[in-house]
Amino acid sequence: MNYEIRFTKAAQKHVALCRAAGLDSKLNELLDIIRVNPFQYPPPYEKLRGLENVYSRRLNVQHRMVYQVDIGNEAHKNS
Repeated sequence: MNYEIRFTKAAQKHVALCRAAGLDSKLNELLDIIRVNPFQYPPPYEKLRGLENVYSRRLNVQHRMVYQVDIGNEAHKNS
């Protein structure tokens, strides 16, 4: 079973910036992992405090991907 990944409008713009920064392969790798299991470890992820079902994973030292898991719908929203 795969999870559905949906992008916010802001995330769609950030994807283009990641590709321009040469991070597209790392981004695609993380999206593939999250599509199958958003809680897979490794690579490490962290739950963001104060936000319900929101997690982040590092693309590199400077950039990270933030995503929300909708357990009931089994869909992810990247922002």
